[in-house]
Amino acid sequence: MKLRSALLAATVLALPMAAYAGQPVTGVYVGGGLGINYMQPENLTASGPGFSVSNDVKSHIGLAGVLSLGYGFGNGLRAEVEGDFRNNQFSDSSAGSLGNVGGFEQKFGPMVNVLYDFNGLSSVLTPYVGVGVGYQWTNFQNIHGYSGATSYSIHNHTPGAFAYQAILGVAYPIAAAPGLSLTAEYRFMGLAGTRDFSGTSTTAGVTKATSFSAKDDYNHSVLIGLRYEFGAAPPPPAPAPMVAPAPAPARSYLVFFDWDKATLSDRARSIIHEAAENSMKVKYTAIEVNGYTDTSGTAKYNMGLSVRRAQAVAAELVRDGVPKSAIAIQGFGETHPLVPTGPGVREPQNRRVEIIIK
Repeated sequence: MKLRSALLAATVLALPMAAYAGQPVTGVYVGGGLGINYMQPENLTASGPGFSVSNDVKSHIGLAGVLSLGYGFGNGLRAEVEGDFRNNQFSDSSAGSLGNVGGFEQKFGPMVNVLYDFNGLSSVLTPYVGVGVGYQWTNFQNIHGYSGATSYSIHNHTPGAFAYQAILGVAYPIAAAPGLSLTAEYRFMGLAGTRDFSGTSTTAGVTKATSFSAKDDYNHSVLIGLRYEFGAAPPPPAPAPMVAPAPAPARSYLVFFDWDKATLSDRARSIIHEAAENSMKVKYTAIEVNGYTDTSGTAKYNMGLSVRRAQAVAAELVRDGVPKSAIAIQGFGETHPLVPTGPGVREPQNRRVEIIIK
C-alpha cells in the first residue's frame, strides 16, 4: 500500500496546470496510456508424484499499456472496453523451496470498465474513479527455477483467468485542442483463483513432466496517456471585460469673477469653451446663463452687475459656436448665494455665473 500511495502522489504532483476544467464527456471517445507495472510477489508451485515445491517470486518493475474505446453519458458516467498489456521479469529473492526463479510473465486481455468523472471539483483537473472486470491471459515465458539438484522449467505457456481492477485518475483538458485531455491513472488489477499449466523437471539427467500453478497475481500500474472525445465543443470563451461607459458631458458649469468685475479671466474663458464644446455633444433644448454677486454693494447695483456678468459669458459662448438663439440670460444679483453670508461680505464663491445645459 505504501508503494501504491507514493506512485499516485508523485504522478498527481507532476501534472501541469491549465486554464479551465473539462466539461462532462459526452458521446464516443478513445484513449490510451503507457506506464509502469509493479507486480506483488506471486506464488509459483511445481508439483508431481511425491513432491511439491513453491516460492513467492518477486519481479522487476515492468511495462504496462492500455487502449480503450468508450462512451460518455454527459452526467459524469462513462463506460468503456479496453485491451491491456503488462510485462514483468521475475527476480526471485523470496525465501522458499523453489529458488533462483527467472523468466518473464506477460498479461494481456480485454476489460469492461465503468467510470465516474467528478466534474466541477477543480478549476484545473477532473478526477475520476472506476471499476472493471474482464479476462486476462498470462504468458509464462522461459520460466525456470531450482530446488536442490532438481531444475524446473516452463516454456511459453498461456493460461487465462478472470480479472478485476480499480481505477483512480485525473484528466487535464488541453484548451488548444477541444476534446483532447491528458490523463494520469493508478490501476490495481488482480487475477482470481489459481492458474494451472505444465512444464518439466530434471534430476540427474532424467526429465519428466511436472505440473505448475500460479496464484496471488496482484498488479499496480501508473499510466500517463491521452483521451480524445469525438465531437467535443470548444470551451466557452471568457466573458468580455466590462467596459465602463464614457462619462456623460457635464451639464452645469461655474465661471467666477473678481470683486466688482464683469470681465473674463483666462480660466473663465477655458471653462466657457468646455461648456460650448460639450453642448454640441448632447441634445439640449436651452442653455441658461445665470449671473450672481456677493452681498457687498447695494441690491440694485448687484442686480445690474449680475446681468453684465451673464452677458459677458453668453457673448463668449456665441464666439465659441453656440447659437445666440439657444441662450437665455438672467441676473439674480445677491440672491441665491452659493455660500450663505451676512450683508456686505465679499465672498468669492458667490461672484459667479452658472451655465446650465438643458
